[in-house]
Amino acid sequence: MDLSEWIERHAGLTPDKVALRFPDRDLSYADLAALIRQLTSALAASDVRRGCCVAYLGLNSPEMLAMLFACARLGALFMPLNWRLAGPEHRQMLADCPPTVLFVEPQFCEQTDAFRSELGKSTLVRFAQAANGWIAYKDFLGRAGNAVPRDPLVGSDTPLLICYTSGSTGKPKGVLLSQGALTWNASNSADMHSLTADDVILTTLPLFHVGGLNNQTTPGLRIGCTVVLHPKFNVDATFDAIEHERITLTVLVPAQLDMMMATGRWQSADFSSLRMITTGSTTVPDRLIRAVHACGVPLVQVYGSTETCPIAAYLKADEAVRKAGSTGRPAAHCRVRIVDDANRDVSSGASGEIIVRGPNVMLGYWNAPQATAAALIGGWLYTGDIGHWDTDGFMYVDGRIKDVIISGGENIYPAEIENVLAECPDIVESSVVGRPDARWGEIVVAVVVLAGDRRLTAQDILKMFEGRIARFKHPREVQFVDRLPRTAVGKIRKEDVRRLVANEAMPDPSTQENSCQLLMEHKQWR
Repeated sequence: MDLSEWIERHAGLTPDKVALRFPDRDLSYADLAALIRQLTSALAASDVRRGCCVAYLGLNSPEMLAMLFACARLGALFMPLNWRLAGPEHRQMLADCPPTVLFVEPQFCEQTDAFRSELGKSTLVRFAQAANGWIAYKDFLGRAGNAVPRDPLVGSDTPLLICYTSGSTGKPKGVLLSQGALTWNASNSADMHSLTADDVILTTLPLFHVGGLNNQTTPGLRIGCTVVLHPKFNVDATFDAIEHERITLTVLVPAQLDMMMATGRWQSADFSSLRMITTGSTTVPDRLIRAVHACGVPLVQVYGSTETCPIAAYLKADEAVRKAGSTGRPAAHCRVRIVDDANRDVSSGASGEIIVRGPNVMLGYWNAPQATAAALIGGWLYTGDIGHWDTDGFMYVDGRIKDVIISGGENIYPAEIENVLAECPDIVESSVVGRPDARWGEIVVAVVVLAGDRRLTAQDILKMFEGRIARFKHPREVQFVDRLPRTAVGKIRKEDVRRLVANEAMPDPSTQENSCQLLMEHKQWR
């Protein structure tokens, strides 16, 4: 059985029920099943077979989801590309895993044309009129015949989804996920959210990330829910959907919640239909948790990564207040351990590396056997995340191994310092990194964004830590910037923050120009 059977089953049982609600367009389960069949036939006519790749560059759309299920039917790989990246980054990914067919929305065709000659025999399809070697999407669909092929050798272990990591610290890696990984992840989501076919899910996160695709969207379609799909996140459209579509479940990362809370609508919005809001992808400040709970809505955290499809651990709604700040317990179909450097399980309260095992874990990294061998050891995924258990068996994430600051021989976890900064209403966001130091090995540097016209000084900020955490953990320096560099789902790019801090620490003439340019770029990022 392949994943397209999910849609076929609901098309038979509830054909008229809305599967996808898109701006100015509804697709019933019967409509979605028909689109998947048509795409499957057209892809097969374009020589897409088991093991081939189909890539998509564009905003969220019903076609994007239908392509995922069509690829599942054929045993092909589906590669959703991050539309926020630049052309050279897309070229690198497409060269690593060349697509048989590449679908591109009109606004991204020009940047793709710059390297089109390097795509070889790929069929290029655009969601507009045919032009300059591009096939129009409607003409591509015209290739479909009456027969809808299905590869009989496709099974749960067949690779389906390849998602490239951001590559902020080097060459991006293609995470390879099987059809079974998406199935087991959907089961984890069903347990986490107590999913039923009556749920109405709002998806605003980009589907090129597993967080947008697999936290609720594909699980919802497996259960038979209605998914309200937005092309991309918009604050007012999100409020409108929650209120008018009577949304019961949605995923909103901290950056989205911050943007919503900055408007006047937050205080008066009708959240009565929401059973919970799911969040994650980065450290969730206590102030956001309190603000959501004050609206009577449980804010539940999920822990995972692209490599875990992504659900590996989570809170449930009835635990959200009592265990605020925790990422919960292991998912229903996952095992999670926290281990020390000798691979021994740590005791509660002690920090160590989080490792995960389960059928939702990736097959490996595409064309990267050494990286795969380093991450998957003895059936366990070594995440590179640092965490600890409390005495009740709930997990808390402390940071990344590479983010740990070692000062004077002591390990310092940036998240602990960032949590203190997050409590200050005059601070919009912050990032704490280490900078090499001849005496201490590293010193702690806090990079801070102030709210509006606030005029806090470095001394004002340093006073916040008095009596709160051990003195060796206190920042030695505070730097102020307009914005922090973030990924598409709101994660702060720590490596870019380190570059900023390192450059500002070297004011000699040979580096001043680069440092100023980096700071100017840094102030533009979000």
